[in-house]
Amino acid sequence: AQGHGAKGDNIYEFQIEFLEPVEPNPVCRVTQRQLNITVQKKESNWWERLTKQEKRPLFLAPDFDRWLDESDAEMELKEKEEEKINKMKIESRVPKDPFKHLKKGYLVMYNLVQFLGFSWIFVNMTVRLFILGKGNFLCLTDSFYDTFHTIADMMYFCQTLALMEIMNSLIGLIRSPLLPTVMQIFGRNFVLFVILGSLEEMQSKPVVFFIFYFWSIIELFRYPYYMLSCIGIEWKPLTWLRYTIWIPLYPLGGLSEAVAIIQSIPIFSETGKFSLGLPNPLNVTIQFSFLLQLYLIALFLGVFVNFRHLYKQRRQHLGPKKRKMK
Repeated sequence: AQGHGAKGDNIYEFQIEFLEPVEPNPVCRVTQRQLNITVQKKESNWWERLTKQEKRPLFLAPDFDRWLDESDAEMELKEKEEEKINKMKIESRVPKDPFKHLKKGYLVMYNLVQFLGFSWIFVNMTVRLFILGKGNFLCLTDSFYDTFHTIADMMYFCQTLALMEIMNSLIGLIRSPLLPTVMQIFGRNFVLFVILGSLEEMQSKPVVFFIFYFWSIIELFRYPYYMLSCIGIEWKPLTWLRYTIWIPLYPLGGLSEAVAIIQSIPIFSETGKFSLGLPNPLNVTIQFSFLLQLYLIALFLGVFVNFRHLYKQRRQHLGPKKRKMK
């Protein structure tokens, strides 16, 4: 090697004739301070000395920080064997789940079906938006007006099926915390079945388009991510999208739901639908519209709770802990 020493730039070289054969290709690593060359023995046995010549070369010095005599080497090997045996014992104590593959297959199929359902919703709405929107503003309004009547059946199916996620969390099939899961699924189903499904006046509102669209975009990345995770596959772009796309879409979806609830309050007040009359001398009636006003507060609190939960998940999967140290 060429290097700069006490006498300036020189060519340095050395030769060592080992006591026994070694692997022909040593591993070399250059640092700022030195050159490290690792030479591997062909056979793992104890050598009486390093070189064939009995007298150690003058330029050769042992590194006592890494030095092992024969007894130390045997002790280290014994410790490794004991560690390996203990690990095997611990693994053997863990009961094997006979239904592991069945559970995995169920989760893969569930996430696949949901992905296909929300993909149909997203593609259908996007195509209708671009085809009808190419005409004029009235055509674009028509695409908003007809959203519920063309998409509702598939959305009913997907959101009803999503109730399985609560059951999956309860029985331990998935590691998702129960509270955020319940809040999101019941919140969506409340808007879908009660606010939109029970009021024909709400079904033609443009806000329906935005609610369905924001919901479907989020699920386009969430369900395939979970499906691939079930079979041990991680696609980094999909992981990034799954834990990033919700940042703009989740607040927009919550805002759209709030707008739909606000628009439905006057309708529920006029019709008295779902209002509860109590048998009492004052003839007090609990207006459903009043409960919706209370629900609006709960909605924003739920958005905050889920936003915080998703932010923690994002830090776990995309934060500094996942980066490799150089």
